[in-house]
Amino acid sequence: MGRLASFKVYNKTCHEINPKKTGRFSNQAFLKPGVDVQVDNAIIIPMTDLKLARILAIETSCDETAAAVIEKGRVLLASTVASQMDIHARYGGVYPEVAARQHVLTILPVIEQTLAKAHLALSDINAIAATRGPGLAGSLVVGLNAAKGLALGAGLPLVGVNHLEGHIYSAWVYNADDKPSPKPHFPLIALLVSGGHTELNLMDAHLSYQRLGATLDDAAGEAFDKVARLLGLPYPGGPSVQEAAENGNPTAFKFPRAWLEGTWNFSFSGLKTAVLKETKRFEGGPLPVADLAASFQAAVVDVLFNKTMNAAREFKVKQIVVGGGVSANKPLRNAFLAQTEFPVNIPPLSLCTDNAAMIAAAGYFRYTLGHTDGLEIDIMPTWPLS
Repeated sequence: MGRLASFKVYNKTCHEINPKKTGRFSNQAFLKPGVDVQVDNAIIIPMTDLKLARILAIETSCDETAAAVIEKGRVLLASTVASQMDIHARYGGVYPEVAARQHVLTILPVIEQTLAKAHLALSDINAIAATRGPGLAGSLVVGLNAAKGLALGAGLPLVGVNHLEGHIYSAWVYNADDKPSPKPHFPLIALLVSGGHTELNLMDAHLSYQRLGATLDDAAGEAFDKVARLLGLPYPGGPSVQEAAENGNPTAFKFPRAWLEGTWNFSFSGLKTAVLKETKRFEGGPLPVADLAASFQAAVVDVLFNKTMNAAREFKVKQIVVGGGVSANKPLRNAFLAQTEFPVNIPPLSLCTDNAAMIAAAGYFRYTLGHTDGLEIDIMPTWPLS
């Protein structure tokens, strides 16, 4: 007798049958990963190697209305993102009520377009996943309720996904037309860095998160947005600061680095204040925007990179995963990719910002491990990852 493995029973069209048969099965020699076992016109598939499920996911946590279909947990069949960036630019940030109303207008066309691009119907889908939190309450409600309606109408399981774990699982995704990318290996350190969150997590298995540290004040992306406003740069601040910094000297200003020795936490409020003080020195004259942007960006990247590397060494991990909107930052990506101490997985730019492909990938692993939800679930705007 080998070790025990969970299994589920599926019919030939990849839909689960007789859920009561879900249980424990002896992992004998014939039940190895990749080997199907015929049982009364059904297939018993070890959950350690479940490869058949297709997940339709919806993401509306902030100002992007997105849908995607993932197959086998990694293969992206179709993805659609309707951005509201131009709408919110006039406000210098996301206006929650406007974002929610725009989601209502675009959610159904986005879902329909995604299924059409994947050449699939709802009858070809195994489960519906949706972002449950964290995020803007009004935005989350639209996406989760749309997912509930689809699940109820099609008789499909519903899977609520944490937006932050979605960013981590973007590391597993690759386009169906591309060569499969190497999948991450556990244990790993995941750096989540976005407009609302900056934290380090240790993962030793799927869906297992140990938060090592997080920002004590501003998230890195939030600091980029605030500094962009100080420098007179347009929203969103991340791309604007990076573009301005390309013509600047990253050592022109000696901005502070909050190392917070003895912890894995971050702090960027002091750095933001230091930039503000420098801008006041140039009141009445032209601001050295490029040098300020480059020096600020260098300070953020320095802390994010070095604290992550130190955590990877401390916990003896096999890999580093970087996810979230700020993972699109070119100097940050270059810093991680230039080192050779640890393999690093950073998603392509299209998967760094909010998207539904990452929610589908996380939803796949939740679904295959038996973590489905009832229609009574509600949004969780402040839902922590761990």
